[in-house]
Amino acid sequence: MILIDGKKAAAELREKLKKEVSDLKTKYNKVPGLTVILIGDLTPSQIYVRNKEKSANEVGLKSDVIKYPDTVEEKTILNKINELNNDETVSGILVQLPLPKHIDKQKVINKIDPSKDVDGFHPMNVGNLSSGYESSIPCTPLGCYLLIKKIEPNLSGKKAVIIGRSNLNGKPMAQLLLKENCTVTVTHSKTKDLKAECLEADIVVAAVGIPELVKGDWIKKNTIVIDVGINKTDKGIVGDVAFDEVSKNAKALTPVPGGVGPMTIACLLKNTIDCFKRSQV
Repeated sequence: MILIDGKKAAAELREKLKKEVSDLKTKYNKVPGLTVILIGDLTPSQIYVRNKEKSANEVGLKSDVIKYPDTVEEKTILNKINELNNDETVSGILVQLPLPKHIDKQKVINKIDPSKDVDGFHPMNVGNLSSGYESSIPCTPLGCYLLIKKIEPNLSGKKAVIIGRSNLNGKPMAQLLLKENCTVTVTHSKTKDLKAECLEADIVVAAVGIPELVKGDWIKKNTIVIDVGINKTDKGIVGDVAFDEVSKNAKALTPVPGGVGPMTIACLLKNTIDCFKRSQV
């Protein structure tokens, strides 16, 4: 079995992006800029944002973090986004989720200029992705897609089963694999016979948030398994896939942690650079 090393793949992608930023600086005499808005003091959000900032600096991006207390008014955030939309030095805007209850997530996402939406959550980017047009692609499914392509460059005709139908991962993942001519089945926690669906699959992407849901006897030989889950349990952090069991059958498998996570941040940097390049046309 191939252990899919997300840290190594992310490091390789960052090296490529670093060279690209250097070339862009030579060509345009400026570099792409990423601005992150962080509201409140949730520890996981703070860790994510710190990692994003560190990675952005590593590849040579201009990186800013704007922090607000969780008591901030919604209109303050919307006004700040408007200001960033009009700032030519900002190529990408990311508002770290989750947001405090009094702030409407959809309003915030809709306020971001689609051409600066590095998360790929704006309805216009969602629509463009599903129509097969150029768009920002949500970072986690993009990371999963790049890891799958490393193992199997030609996905045409493969049967893919996605477990989880979220806007963050399941739905965009389906669009990316459809574009590669896969036959895609989107399943979820209410699917009747999930095991039978998985046994048909050449590719399984598990992103449903149920610890070790996918068992060894759910996976046929030579299946690529991507585990997006991060679940805190008594035995520590585990994914949505029972790693030890599944590793006996799978052709390739991502570990948790160290699989999809590092690629998510690397893809955020990629999206920021792509937004910058499109803005220079």
